[in-house]
Amino acid sequence: MKISLYEHINHVLFRQTYDSEGSPLGKVDQLKWASCIPRSYKNKRGQDYNCFHISKHADRIELKADYYIGIDWLIRKEKYVHVQPKLNKYVIEQFNANSDTEEIKLTDASPEQHEELNKEENQVQVNYIKMLLDAMSDPIVAKECADLVRIEWEDDAIKIDQQDDSLTPFLVVQFLKLLRQIVRKGLKKSYYKVRENLNNRIKGKILVSQQIKQNVLKNRFTKTYCEYQVFGEDNDENQFLKKVFRFVTAYIGNHQSFFLGNEKILDGLVNYIRPSFEHIGDLEGEEVLRHFKHNPFFKEYKEAIKIGGYILKRFGYNVSRATENQPIKTPPFWIDMPRLFELYVYQKLLVANDHDTSKIKYQFSTYGNALDILIKDGERSMIIDAKYKLQYQSSLVHQDIRQVAGYARLNKVRGELGMGEKDDRTIDCLIIYPNLNNTSFLPESFMLSSIRQQMKHVKGYYKIYKLGISIL
Repeated sequence: MKISLYEHINHVLFRQTYDSEGSPLGKVDQLKWASCIPRSYKNKRGQDYNCFHISKHADRIELKADYYIGIDWLIRKEKYVHVQPKLNKYVIEQFNANSDTEEIKLTDASPEQHEELNKEENQVQVNYIKMLLDAMSDPIVAKECADLVRIEWEDDAIKIDQQDDSLTPFLVVQFLKLLRQIVRKGLKKSYYKVRENLNNRIKGKILVSQQIKQNVLKNRFTKTYCEYQVFGEDNDENQFLKKVFRFVTAYIGNHQSFFLGNEKILDGLVNYIRPSFEHIGDLEGEEVLRHFKHNPFFKEYKEAIKIGGYILKRFGYNVSRATENQPIKTPPFWIDMPRLFELYVYQKLLVANDHDTSKIKYQFSTYGNALDILIKDGERSMIIDAKYKLQYQSSLVHQDIRQVAGYARLNKVRGELGMGEKDDRTIDCLIIYPNLNNTSFLPESFMLSSIRQQMKHVKGYYKIYKLGISIL
């Protein structure tokens, strides 16, 4: 049984009912629900973070989505939870409203706000495929994308409808982007073994058993079955990547609607990659995966082979399954959307500023804190915090703002920007948040020389600003 979750909406699994005399009609099975513990991972600061939340009360059980999207067991082999890639536009509206006022309220949302928040029509599909495509289009940012998805292969698989499958399109995009980097650099060359029935010559070593079967018993005395080494591109690694590439192209061709309007970009990637693998042979057997030796010069191979292995597992190494339109089984998985949003913003900043990593520092660490992005550019220096999911209560909006402002008070940050102890200047702070307006990205809006013309002042705070970026 599937339970769908959306951002900030509480899903009540069970609510106690009572008869006219106040006696309970049934009860919450505490033993059954005791094992319902949300899966947790370590965040970038080493803290445990739950993929979703469960609230257990005497009269009800409630679920609430959080910063990850994915699918996981709630009660093994009975119920599973599906957190969909959607954001609540009401949350964005309330963030804008609360950050545009100087009045600082420390109260929770009203019942009317809760009712508005819980409306399904306020849920907007996030184009996470485009975010990943853009992030991985930059080699600098692509290096940070390795841990965006967590897959629990050892757990029992979950049977789902194909339209609920967020994992496969995500892996397909990751693989194609990695493959494009490999093709652009040039396929890896290495020594590999070739077996061939040679005519009137010997090369390498003679395979005695094959020589007897293929030639001696058939009176082919002028032929010799040999094994020898060749240095070239037709090695096991490239054959494996070609095999996965065939799966990926078959999947894209039959499930274009799963890629949220990014089909032309994917077709362009496929057409760019295909010629490089035309002269690569077919892979024989899957055991070669265990014997790959990764060359530091070809760093992309390690990640591409890992993602390729995930894709083949998804289809049980059978390419015909990539073309089927029927329910599938998926391992539990979770995609880290806040980190993907951070990388998406990072890529936009790099593109707009000629990839100047001396000025744009990602994940600058200081005393257990990690700033999303630190801009080191003299008087234009600033701290940027990418907030994927914003809180809609006024008190929590201001809590997010104060967190960003607190980074500007750290001595290590001020020292990195060349500000001494006697320098009492205040560092600008910018919150970049999801904009649900379907507008095209303009690189000039993220140029360090002009970004201040785009960002808006957060009223009630000194040198705190906000800027939206489209994720549709």
